[in-house]
Amino acid sequence: MWSSSSISNPNLSTLFLGHKLRQNQNTKNGITYFSTFRRRKIPRCAVDMPYGGNAPTFPRIRVWDPYKRLGISPYASEEEIWSARNFLLEQYAGHERSEESIEAAFEKLLMASFQHRKKTKINLKSRLKKKVEESPPWIKNLLNFVELPPVEVIFRRLFLFAFMGGWSIMNSAEGGPAFQVAVSLAACIYFLNEKTKSLARAFIIGLGALATGWICGSIFVPMIPTVLIHPTWTLELLTSLVAYVFLFLACTFLK
Repeated sequence: MWSSSSISNPNLSTLFLGHKLRQNQNTKNGITYFSTFRRRKIPRCAVDMPYGGNAPTFPRIRVWDPYKRLGISPYASEEEIWSARNFLLEQYAGHERSEESIEAAFEKLLMASFQHRKKTKINLKSRLKKKVEESPPWIKNLLNFVELPPVEVIFRRLFLFAFMGGWSIMNSAEGGPAFQVAVSLAACIYFLNEKTKSLARAFIIGLGALATGWICGSIFVPMIPTVLIHPTWTLELLTSLVAYVFLFLACTFLK
């Protein structure tokens, strides 16, 4: 037997010590030959690995409806769409096909939402234009003096006049807001002159806005209950705050 002969032969057992052997026995001319082979590790090819490694696969990859693919309602808001997208990307991170499927559905819904907003905006402008065209002539003539500037311009001028109002309130204990009103009037005339390209027209509109605001403030401010007014705020200060509003409206929306 081979087992007994290998034990009895110390040289043979030492030769194959520490190796995993595969033994083939061939008999030729009454002599027994043994051949040994060392087991080799065959590297595993990357193709044999599952797509995406051990990452889980998104089960709705082939679902055509983007709402159903993301698992949300057809009436979901943009915040819900974003939340579903981020949640699914975290769940199936590492699996490329799953991530591509989730992103494709998300982009499709985002584009549809953008087109809907654009269409709604166009329809709103069309309805407003139609109402203006159907309005009386005096309203049309009045609207010819009004324009809607870019949002950035509106916020910059709003910040300027709000700063003037805050400055007036902070200095109310020291003196009146005459200096702040003068600066606000100068800024209003400057902005109007930029639009109208007529300094005389800018002066007329600016002074008219200041006078209108001051008159309205003088009439309506005394009607405010004293409980709602700070003790240090005078009638002159509150009237100037109303004037700032009129100056802002004049230099921003009039033309």
